[in-house]
Formats: sequence, structure tokens, C-alpha cells
Amino acid sequence: MKNTYFDLIDQSYYFPQEGFDLKDGYLTFHGVSLKYLIEKYGTPFKLMYLPRIGEQIKKARNLFRRAIKKHKYSGKYYYAYCTKCCHFSHVVKSAVKEKIQLETSSSFDIDLIYKLYEEQEITKKIIIIHNGYKTEDYLKKIAKLNKDGFYNSILILDSKSELTRVKKYARGLEKPLKIGIRMAIDEEPQSSYYTSRLGIRAKEILDFYKKEIKGNQNIDLKMFHFFVDSGIKDNLYYWGEFQKALNIFIELKKICPEMKAIDLGGGFPIRNNLGFEYDYEYIINEIVENIAAACREAEVEEPDIFTEFGKYTVGESGATIFSVLEQKPQNDTEMWYMVDNSLMNTIPDAWSINEKFIMLPINKWDNEYTKVNLGGISCDHSDYYNSEDMNQQLFLPKYSPKDKEPLYVGFFHTGAYQDSISGYGGIKHCLIPSPKMIIIDRDETGNYVDTVYRNEQKVEEMLEILGYN
Repeated sequence: MKNTYFDLIDQSYYFPQEGFDLKDGYLTFHGVSLKYLIEKYGTPFKLMYLPRIGEQIKKARNLFRRAIKKHKYSGKYYYAYCTKCCHFSHVVKSAVKEKIQLETSSSFDIDLIYKLYEEQEITKKIIIIHNGYKTEDYLKKIAKLNKDGFYNSILILDSKSELTRVKKYARGLEKPLKIGIRMAIDEEPQSSYYTSRLGIRAKEILDFYKKEIKGNQNIDLKMFHFFVDSGIKDNLYYWGEFQKALNIFIELKKICPEMKAIDLGGGFPIRNNLGFEYDYEYIINEIVENIAAACREAEVEEPDIFTEFGKYTVGESGATIFSVLEQKPQNDTEMWYMVDNSLMNTIPDAWSINEKFIMLPINKWDNEYTKVNLGGISCDHSDYYNSEDMNQQLFLPKYSPKDKEPLYVGFFHTGAYQDSISGYGGIKHCLIPSPKMIIIDRDETGNYVDTVYRNEQKVEEMLEILGYN
């Protein structure tokens, strides 16, 4: 039985595989030499591989278009990116280059839209879907968008009470304000509550439309919104909620023919382990076929289909690279590898919701492997990572403290939410600085180009935020 780390991975999964390979004994990420980046920039650092964003968008768009053609579906498909997933300009601009639509979640998101427009990254024809609780500031800015000619802005009602405030702002507009209705789903059985706090209860939607929306000259219902927080999965729970939403959509469409779109909120999963399997083509075919069949049976117009993909868009473009500082055996069976930043700070989803990521060593693949726990350098007992999504246990190469080159490890597909949740560049637990961020793109000739977006956070920056001027 071979027992090098390479043999462990090769015997457990298909390797190399998309996005991961070895070159001269070092791991590469989407063809990018991590050894080169480590030697140039040191560790720790975050990287964003921007070409992956366009690849993901094209993949989903092509699969939907093929399904639409296969089923002779009369509606169109629109891909929307959820800005909340990663607000960085290099990410959003990479996405909008693919002629996508955008989804906002809060007041400041509207300022981001105006910045993109000022920089000629988008036009006023873009479709903007406004989700989230509508504060007064958020409503004012949505109304301003419409006054300024962003007529494809669609405000999604998250509760019945929102409509009173929405009507107040809609009265001052030249054209009717486009709105959508979000249906509150029943949560999964293991959830802490039964019905989502987001949206309007399914059994109340039809009466709500008839009494509060129908006939109002200032608002125009254009979209039905359905969102499952756990994402689009091939299981009984998802398809049950999907069918419920489809039935409500059809009943609403019969009395509101101007409603032209259904929005399938909740995204596709991304690869969080090397054994990940998900049949995107099958799921998309099922979605299109089911909508087509239900609409044809009810003799209603087939709607345009919107999806809101955040994690799917940007998740697989991100990685975080560390050096192992020390081996620390705490008892006869537990070995700790201590890395050079805080795991809580850099990949907070792993700490807060037990999210799993692909974790691989960058070097020493020919060494024997051992079961380990990874520890961050903060003083918090929760600053650790010690299980994989597939096999639970975490394995890494053995190494000697006398080795000239330390062991390097990477967490991959971390591009979604981690920087937003941790507050990149702000105050961090134990005042441990945010790592430098490296942007990887391709030039006109197809060659990789690496640039520093921001260097490692400085102590002066933190002290200024804290008021130690």
C-alpha cells in the first residue's frame, strides 16, 4: 500500500482534475503556479482568478439555452449576479462583461450601481432585481434609479407591509414602478423555524395581489420570486417547494397576464471537495421542462426565467494560501499544524456555519501523509479546521521542521462571502491583519497577469479605525 500524499489523493479521487494539477511537484490552480506566487509575494495571501467568473456564467447560460431549445420553450433566460456575494470591483466588473443582470440587497448597493454606470461598465438597460428589506434610504434610491432612466429596475416585495411605503415612492415616478412578489417557502425539516422570514406566505399571495396591487396605475407586477436558501438541489424538498411556487405562479399569471418572469433564487452548489458530483445539465433540463409542461397544461404564457447566482459565479475563483509555522503534537493521537493567519478571520464560513472547502497542500506531495488538525494563530479555541466534507478526517503531508522549505497549504473555492462576512480590511479578531490580495487575470494574448489589489493590512490602519490617532 503506497502512502505518499499523492497516492492518497490519486487513489481516493480522479486526479488531476479541473482546476487542480501538479507541476514539478507543486500544486497549480487553474494553471496558475502557486509556487511562483508564494516566492513572489510570500504568505499568507488571498487570490482571485477572474477568468473563472466568465467560465461559470457561460456554462450556466449555455446549458439553459440548450434546454430552452430542446423543449421549444418560448421564454428567455437571464443570468443575474448577487452583488452581496462579493462586492469587489474586479469581481463585479468581470461578471458584467458577460452581459448579465444584477441583484442588489441594500441601500449602498444602489451607489455601486451608479459607480458601474459612471464607469460605463453597464447601461441603463440592465435589469436590476432589488431584494432585501426596504429601508427608507433603500426605497429612495430605488425610486431615484427609476427617475434616472433605469426602467428595468424591479423591486421585490419581501412583505405585505412594504407595499404601503413602495406606493408612496411610486406615485412620484413618470413610469409605473416594476415590482415582484417573493413567496415565503417552508424551510427544511431540520431548520430552527418552519416558514422563511423572507417573502409573503403562499396562501396569501393571490388575495394580496387582488386587493392591493391589481389596478394600481403606479406599480406594475412583472416577476414572481422563489428562493430556497439551501440552493437548487436534486432532492424531494427542493422539487416540492419548486412545484408549490410554480402552481402559485400559474394562478397569479392567470389574473395578472403582464407578469412575465419567474425568478429562481437560490443558486447552484460549487465544488467543496474533490469528489463533488452535480449534474448541472440534468437539473437545468428539469427546471425548464417542468415550467414548460405546467404552463402549457394551464394554457398560460411561458415566463422568462431568471436565476440569481452568487456563490456559483465567484466561489470557484478564490483561494487562500498559508504557510505552516509549526507542528504541535498535543497528545498521542492529535497533531496540530499551525498556519500563519487566523482561519476564523480568513474563511469565517468554516467557523460560523461549518462550511467545507477544498483544502490541499501546495508542496511535499511525495511525502508520507498524516491525520492533522489545522490551527490559526488567534487565541480563540474555535480557530481551527479539522474535517473534510467527504471523509471527515483531514490529511496532509508529513514534514520535518528542519526542511528548508515549509509546508504550504491552500483553501480553494473561497471566493464567495468570505471577505464580505469577515469585513476585508476592517478590524479583525485578535487584530490579526487581513492578508494581501492578489488578482489573477489573462491579457490579450492569454498569458496570466498577477497584480496586488491590496497589501497586508497595516497596524496603523487598524489603530486609526479604533480611534488611536
